[in-house]
Order: sequence, then C-alpha cells, then structure tokens
Amino acid sequence: MQSHKDNILEVNNLTIDFNNKNRHTRAIEGVSFSLKKNHILGIVGESGSGKSVTAMSILRLLPTKQSKVVSGEILFNDGDEWIDMLSLSTRQLRNYRGNRISMIFQEPMTSLNPSMKCGKQVIEVLLNHQKLSYKVAKQMVIDLFNEVMLPRAEKIFDSYPHEISGGQKQRVMIAMAVACKPDILIADEPTTALDVTVQKGVLLLIKSLCEKYDMSVLFITHDLGVVAEIADEVMVMYQGNIVEKGDAKQVFSDPQHPYTKGLLYCRPPINVRYDKLPTVSDFLQIDGNSESVLTKHHQITDAERAERLDKMYQTEPILQIHNLEKHYTLSNPKWFAKSSILKAVDNISFNVFKGETVGLVGESGCGKTTLGRTLLQLVSPTHGDVFYKGKDLSKLSSKELKQIRKEIQIIFQDPYSSLNPRITVGEAIMEPMRVHKLEVNQEGRLKKTMYLLKRVGLSEDSFYRYPHEFSGGQRQRICIARALSLSPELIVCDESVSALDVSVQAQVLNLLNELKLEFGFTYIFISHDLSVVRYMSDRIVVMKDGKMEEIGDADELYENPNSDYTKNLIDAIPTF
Repeated sequence: MQSHKDNILEVNNLTIDFNNKNRHTRAIEGVSFSLKKNHILGIVGESGSGKSVTAMSILRLLPTKQSKVVSGEILFNDGDEWIDMLSLSTRQLRNYRGNRISMIFQEPMTSLNPSMKCGKQVIEVLLNHQKLSYKVAKQMVIDLFNEVMLPRAEKIFDSYPHEISGGQKQRVMIAMAVACKPDILIADEPTTALDVTVQKGVLLLIKSLCEKYDMSVLFITHDLGVVAEIADEVMVMYQGNIVEKGDAKQVFSDPQHPYTKGLLYCRPPINVRYDKLPTVSDFLQIDGNSESVLTKHHQITDAERAERLDKMYQTEPILQIHNLEKHYTLSNPKWFAKSSILKAVDNISFNVFKGETVGLVGESGCGKTTLGRTLLQLVSPTHGDVFYKGKDLSKLSSKELKQIRKEIQIIFQDPYSSLNPRITVGEAIMEPMRVHKLEVNQEGRLKKTMYLLKRVGLSEDSFYRYPHEFSGGQRQRICIARALSLSPELIVCDESVSALDVSVQAQVLNLLNELKLEFGFTYIFISHDLSVVRYMSDRIVVMKDGKMEEIGDADELYENPNSDYTKNLIDAIPTF
C-alpha cells in the first residue's frame, strides 16, 4: 500500500498468531487498511473475527508471551514522517499511547480503577503527558466532564466508579481518552450493553468530539446498525480476514459479501415478523442470495397473529400482578438526616397469560430487573400481590415456594457469572434436577441432560467441559438448558441476549421461540433493546422510574406509542 498524506494511519499486510499451551491460532491474516484524517472507520464483525486484535495491535497492547506479529507494518503519520508502531521501543511507545493515539475500552467497570476516584484517574493521563500543575489539570478534567455531558461534574470528579451508572462510567472513559486531544481515537465496543438512549448519546458525543478536535476514529462493534449511525467508511472482518470494505452508505445499501448480508438481515426487522430470524450461516451456505434465504422464512400475517392472541386472551391468566411495589431505604451521608426511600417498583399491575411473551423495556434503573426478581420472590415485595396459578406467592411457606420454583425459572444476563466455573456443564444442568428430586435416578438425569444439550444445539461431549471452554452464545444456551431441566412453565429472561453478537442473538431468539412452541412456555422478556422486545413479545410493558409508563400490543405500541418516553426509546434504535 502506498502511503498517502491524507491518511493518519496505514496498516499493511498485518498477520498475528496466538500460541496458548502449544495451541497455535492465526488471529488475523494479511489485514491491510487505512484511516483517513478526520474520518470515522467502522470495523464490524462477530466475536473472534479479529477486530479487537487488530485495534489492540496498533497500540501494542497484545500479550507479548502469547501473541506474535508474523508480518506487516503499522504506520502512523507523525506529520514529517511515517512511524512504524511495531518498531518503537517501550519508552518511545509511551509518547504515543494516550497522547497521540488513545483508546476507549469495551467494559468501563473493569477498565477504570475501582479504588481510585474518577477525576484522579483522568488527571493522571494529563500529568503523564503534559507539564501542568495539579490545580490546572483538575479544572481541565472538570471542563472535560462537562464537555462529555456528565451531570454534576464536580461530584463525579470525587466519585468512585461503582457510585455512577454504566453510561456515566463510559463518559468518564471517553473524557480520559480525549484528554490529550489525540490524533486517533480507538473505540472498542464502547456502546455494547448500554441502553439505546444512552448509546445514541455516546455515539453523538464521539462524533462531535471527532469534529471538534479533528480526530480520526477507529470504531469497533459487532452491530452494523451502530456503525451506520456514526461511520464514514466500513470494514467487515470475518475469521481474521477483511471480507468487505468501502463507503458506509454503499456497504449498507448494496452489501456484496454473504457474511455482510447475514449481519444486516439477522437483526430483528422493524417492518415484518418472521417465524424465524435469518442467521449468518444461512447466508454463507447459499453464497449470500438474500431472496433465497428470506423466502424460506414465513412472514407471520396480522390475521394469523390476531387469531392466536384472541384464543390466548380468552384463557385464565397464569400470572397476576396487583399493585406491586418494592422500596429501598437509602442512607443519608449527613448525621441525623432522614433516610430517603427509592421506589424501584412503584404500583405495577398487569396479567400474563399462558403461552404469552410479555416484554419489559426501559432504560437502566427503570426497575425492570427488580420487577422480574420480585415476581420470582428472589426479592420480597414491599406492597402488593403476585398470584401464580391463583396462589399468592408472598403467602407461601418455604417448602411450598420451593415446589413453585420448579415451575418458574430465570435466565440471567451474564451466562458466565451465573454458571459455576468449578463444575462441568453437565453437572450444572443436572444440579437443579437433583435438588428438586426430579427423575428417578442418576441415569435418568443423565439421559435428560444429554437430550437438553442436543436440544439447545450443543454436542453431547459438552457435558464434560467447563464454562470457560465455551463462547458467550454457547454459555447462554447452557443456561437455557439448565432452566429447562425442571420443565418450567414460566421463564423470566433478564437481558439474556443483550451482550451477544447479532448473529448469536438471532440463534438464541430462534431457540427461545422454538422451545415456546414445543413446550408451551410463558416468557417475561426483559431488555433495553426495543427492536428485540418487539420481535419476541405479544405485549410490551414500558417502565420508567419504577412506574409503568404504558402497556399494549407490541406492534401497536411500536407503531403508535402514547408516551414521549416510549417515542424516544423507539427513535434511539439504530437504523440503516
């Protein structure tokens, strides 16, 4: 590739290998691309495609013992000369890291030091690269916090990371990344698992900072919808290779590679309802013929849907929620001051029918997860009643509640933290059966576990492996299999697809719908992604500040929302 003065970065023929316990893996192979000055380049691909490895290699953040650059060069335009980042010494590299090239990492909670106040962490960056007094640096950080639209900048300056929300932590990370006004900002999945409204705010912020400071941005994500909102150019990666790149509008309007088409079409569509979402593998198998793939998926008509819902709503509700409330007492830091009450769930009432999927949607902190856990009696309600098949759950004894727990299960957001890393997957699935004395013996439990593994799309040898040996999507399938082991009737899905790649998300959503038809499950589906909730749900409950903002048929609510809050949630969904 011929170096061009309009480019700020050029990567030529980069090949990187990983070696782990004598296992050799080629992470990226022959990757070449350029980043123009004052441009935003979106790098898209699923987990394992090589996009983060490519970005980390620019700042040489890959582990030196496990990784090796086999070939290639990474050239940074330093004005008078091109600098090969791979040839710099560790000492020379410090002049570029955080100063000329900066990075926003995917998970702000693990990227920020939990034992250090937010303001001090940003001050460190300024003092490391610029000759400033502490007083001047502090004022610059407060100004930065105001610029990235953090509320109460002085208070957040003196706050620890655990004291602020996920969206606020991400803004602190952005302030840290742009503190030295770098030439290049690398944003690695900066909006994954954020609310759609917070996500939109972060995207607009990055774009405005790019324009203000004449920065170039390398924006990494697995979501093409997010890239469409922000990028000038797009590069699609698959299995360590670049399969497509070009102008963002051109790639989205006329994708060429089957993999790109798969990423575009596996997102839940807004205008139609398919009985089954297309997946990336569908497009790869038939070389990306979009029409051939989509014609295989039945479009559910309004009449078909109305007929099914009419029959369902004529039955008795399986779950009845009456005036449910959950309050928390917040301690006041001032002595003798009266404690305040947080109403996490505030006077919620609705019914759920057998075979129905009710979506709970809203921003972080709206109370949807607390509501889900209160329904399961994992959290005791402050006021109100929850009736399951006519039984008031709050009045049951521990023994009676244990029997009911077989019929009501939950699938948590993070499959890794909800699986015991010290027991095999097979044991994790069999454990609930053993606790509730299901199946007559060990042989019966083993047989059912093997069936469930197969049913959720995993091989039987998965039984003997540990959670860390599986991908995020596979771990979520294991959690689904564990929930199914007790043959429940009601399942609460708490943000269970939020952090998954769009193609893996499509597979898990398809699986949940297939199981619903096969076993007659009833779902309460909690998510901040309204497009996913609309696709999965029969009705949607919108929550804000612990209250029910509105409830209605999923399609009608999406097309004609009554509340301004719901309209803002819908408007914030990335489109292309």
